[in-house]
Parts: sequence; C-alpha cells; structure tokens
Amino acid sequence: MSTAPLAPRHAIEDVWSYPRPPLLQRTPNLLQVIWTAPDGTQTVLAETDKGYRVCETSHPPTYYLPRDALRVAIDKTGKTSFCEWKGGATYWKVDTPGGAIGNRVWSYEKPTRGFEEIKGYLSFYASDGQGRWKCFVDGEEVGVQEGDFYGGWVTKNITGKMKGGPGTWGW
Repeated sequence: MSTAPLAPRHAIEDVWSYPRPPLLQRTPNLLQVIWTAPDGTQTVLAETDKGYRVCETSHPPTYYLPRDALRVAIDKTGKTSFCEWKGGATYWKVDTPGGAIGNRVWSYEKPTRGFEEIKGYLSFYASDGQGRWKCFVDGEEVGVQEGDFYGGWVTKNITGKMKGGPGTWGW
C-alpha cells in the first residue's frame, strides 16, 4: 500500500507553493502517452491511473508511470543523470511505431529515501522532441516544461513562473 499522499484532482496550483525538497504524491489522474503517425493514426504507448507525481518548487509536476502501463518495448541507453533528491536516473529507448527514440524516458532504479515508491516507474518528457508523442492528464494534452533538462508536464491548472527557460538556471 502506498504511503504517499493523494494529489488533488484539477485544483489550481502555483508551482511556487510546491515544497523543496520535493513532494511525492499518488495521482488519481489518467496519464497517457500517445504517438501520432504522419497519417494521423494514434497509438497509446503508455496509460495508467496508478501513477505518481513529484512536485518541487518552481517546477510543474513530473509524472511517473508503472512499467505495466507500457504497451511498447524499452531498453536501457547509456545515459544517466543525478537528482539531488531522487538519486541516479537511468534513461531508456522506447520502441515507437515511428522507430526507437532514446533518452526521452527515465527512471530511478535505486531511488533515495522518500522516493522508494517510484522505484522502476517511468517518466516521459511531455514530448519526444519532435511532436510525435504527446502526453495527457485526464484527456488534457500537457504543455512542455521549458528547456530540455526538466521533464514537467504543464496542465491548465498549473500556474506560476517555471524553471527551465532562459535565465532560470540560477534559481
């Protein structure tokens, strides 16, 4: 059973009200990653209502989906990164209908204390970088957190100036 608190559903949230260190929350929302082919055909790459989100000051939420939400194959890439709160991240290549896309999905295989519940869960950037996959929260297409380092999903209920864009690295 999860010990993480349940996230509010569709409440207006200011990213500056999120804590630091970040907060891990279960989310009741339907999370989807959908691929759209050039002919308009759509394929669900991942879908769940059993995800988590991480909320950190000045960032839109980052969502984590369980592995069983995936409907496509993944393989590790050689890329890694480190989060001072969650630990070492492993990056993945996703086999999409349009070919393999690497390093746009990550997980924490050995997360730090307080984030154990997302061990092995996968987080997708809100876009594959070319607009072929899109992410959704309860059917709402999410916006992309500025920059190419952070992976937050921006929904219409998330407000406030967000880290990631030009001039925000020193925050």
